[in-house]
Amino acid sequence: MSTSAITEAAPLSLCAREPHVPADRLVAEMVPPPRFDSVRFDTYVPDPNQPSQSEAVTVLASFAAGLGGAHASGSGRRRWFARKPAAPTGPRGVYLDGGYGVGKTHLLASLWHATPADPSLKAFGTFVELTNLVGALGFQQTVQTLSAHRLLCIDEFELDDPGDTVLVSTLLGKLVDAGVALAATSNTLPGKLGEGRFAAADFLREIQGLSAHFRPLRIDGEDYRHRGLPEAPPPYSGEQVAKTAYATDGASLDDFPQLLEHLAKVHPSRYGALTDGLRAVCLTDVQPIADQSTALRLVVLADRLYDREVPVLASGKPFDRLFSEEMLNGGYRKKYFRAISRLTALARDAKGLVDQ
Repeated sequence: MSTSAITEAAPLSLCAREPHVPADRLVAEMVPPPRFDSVRFDTYVPDPNQPSQSEAVTVLASFAAGLGGAHASGSGRRRWFARKPAAPTGPRGVYLDGGYGVGKTHLLASLWHATPADPSLKAFGTFVELTNLVGALGFQQTVQTLSAHRLLCIDEFELDDPGDTVLVSTLLGKLVDAGVALAATSNTLPGKLGEGRFAAADFLREIQGLSAHFRPLRIDGEDYRHRGLPEAPPPYSGEQVAKTAYATDGASLDDFPQLLEHLAKVHPSRYGALTDGLRAVCLTDVQPIADQSTALRLVVLADRLYDREVPVLASGKPFDRLFSEEMLNGGYRKKYFRAISRLTALARDAKGLVDQ
């Protein structure tokens, strides 16, 4: 490859990006991420050894069909002088209770797609994205914005920050009063290692007065990303990674330690925008992460890359060496295992980019 060709085809750099995300974009993007654009209940493949997975599909499909009538408040819009409607009977929410990799997000997105309402009346986002929306719009404006919705889906409800948990629980209480149906998944509480799954009891206790509105739906199973699939490819050489970055249109190329430093300067709510337009992420000199704050930022980036199906090609240490034993045995262990699982899947996706 000539020097001039390299100059003309220089890859992008995540470290050179400092995105700013306006509040209206936060609202407009509350839809299932690109990876889950085409998922439906009939594309979910239940493990025949886990009957709870088939049951979950049946229950959620019925739940979606039940949301096809009028808004539970009696109308999608409030009317002056109208009598306050009776509170809806029965649970107005479902909580998907299962470990990472059993397809909870697939099912949650399928519920969003199956609910017979205009996309503008359905919202889908992670807990972090919802708290970011409150921060951008303010609490009252967020309530007003979401109150006419038919359904709000919250993926990865964060139980490890008491302040944010109370904030979002209060918001959900207002939305339930307005007739909005809810669906959620969550992570586990720090120190609650349990059975390797997200405990419904923890979730229902933490949201306190909202617990009566949720029907827990347990989904057992192993991480589907590793079912019958080959192990992740080993890291490539730095030269291979750089060559692939230059040869792939829309690829980024960054030194891993420098990228970690840059992530500390960008709010996690902007990590999605950080990856806009990327077709591949190429990283050199991947090394174990020394501190938890840095590790948790990488978890968010891994989630956004996985949502957008951006392959990740790397040199240095393999992704299962990113986090220390202390981290993998601590309160955030499920986040770290999820990041390893997702980065491993993206590394497999990147294999086809090498030597094209």
